[in-house]
Amino acid sequence: MGRACWVGVVLYFLGSSAVWAVDVHDVRLWRAPDHTRIVFDLTGPADYSLLVLSNPSRIVLDIQDTNLRTNLADLNLVNTPVSLVRSGVREGDDLRIVIEVSARLDPRSFALEANDQAGYRLVVDLYDFQALQAVPAVKKSVQESAKRDIIIAIDAGHGGEDPGATGPNRLREKDVVLAIAKELRALFKADVGFQPVMVRSGDYYVSLKGRRDLARKHQADLFVSIHADAFKRPQAHGASVYALSNGGATSTAALYLAQRENAADLVGGVSLSDKDDVLAGVLADLSMTSTLDTSLKLGSRVLRNVDDIARLHKKQVEQAGFAVLKSPDVPSILVETGFISNPKEASLLATSRYQKKMASAIHRGIKEWFFAHPPSGTLLAWQKQQGGQLYTVARGDTLSGIADRFSISLADLKSYNTMDSSKILVGQKLNIPKS
Repeated sequence: MGRACWVGVVLYFLGSSAVWAVDVHDVRLWRAPDHTRIVFDLTGPADYSLLVLSNPSRIVLDIQDTNLRTNLADLNLVNTPVSLVRSGVREGDDLRIVIEVSARLDPRSFALEANDQAGYRLVVDLYDFQALQAVPAVKKSVQESAKRDIIIAIDAGHGGEDPGATGPNRLREKDVVLAIAKELRALFKADVGFQPVMVRSGDYYVSLKGRRDLARKHQADLFVSIHADAFKRPQAHGASVYALSNGGATSTAALYLAQRENAADLVGGVSLSDKDDVLAGVLADLSMTSTLDTSLKLGSRVLRNVDDIARLHKKQVEQAGFAVLKSPDVPSILVETGFISNPKEASLLATSRYQKKMASAIHRGIKEWFFAHPPSGTLLAWQKQQGGQLYTVARGDTLSGIADRFSISLADLKSYNTMDSSKILVGQKLNIPKS
């Protein structure tokens, strides 16, 4: 074993020094694309220090007057840079946690006080070194042909230590909405002229501000956040679409749901440095006014299509101060796919069939809007400029036969007409783009 080299010490304090011993009653670990998060659930506040040591590489966490009441061997370390987590006792009463790592990492830590959603916690984030390097912003590829894809940022709510709402049979919102988000991504992936970007692709937490930042980094044309409601009464039912409000909420339910969703950072474990600092005057900005207008109109298209497959909670797009929707320059909507607290709707949300139907409805609504209002410089805008012709389906026609007749691909014909299948009806009108 090589000589231990002390690299740095950072001290953090949460409240006054503990008078009675604190217990670590659970330890949880999640892997995100750029970091590994370890959360220590505590029975009370505790002082702690973090040491970074090398030869061998390890991170040492000392928590004063604390006992370990859980098994560290149960942690799943697969596909993480953490090779081992072990514990010991230091100076009689202090708990020492040693995190052995196999790669260069940059550790960050912070303590969280207890709140209505969760108890006292100590969070250690181990950031991959390469993820900390300067990453250039993703640029929309507008070349001379001006046929770039429309970028759709798909946000599955909650994740990681934040399960979101919980329904019957321990159905978790974070699992349901990730499944719907993946179905939505697959639909847009198959479309010509669209590029989906997942904000969360696995079971880990992203802060509300971090979700907006990812959408802006990818220069998204739309940010769509997917959730599943919960309410105090199990009788509450129906899907909804929300946009941001620059004033009060449009209903008591909208206000309640916005407060629930905005509290996600309390559960997800967000340090004070991650709090929002850009929105003080942005709602009065003209760009925000335009963004809100687009969000409301696009949201109406989505709501209309969701109405085909689900009961609606309200027949119009509602508004409230959802923090995740506060991008000044990216149209943003939040789709509540149903009440997971309602046993009947929860049973639907739990099925792959219904998840696919909900993703298809959201997909159709978004495509309808962008086919009617394509952003400049996109393939869809170019197609619209080319014009085309209207064709009426006759008896004996097939979609593939029509595509061959007009020398265009079947995929392009379906995409141009916002079609999810090749089924056509006699008398149906099809838009035929110029080949």
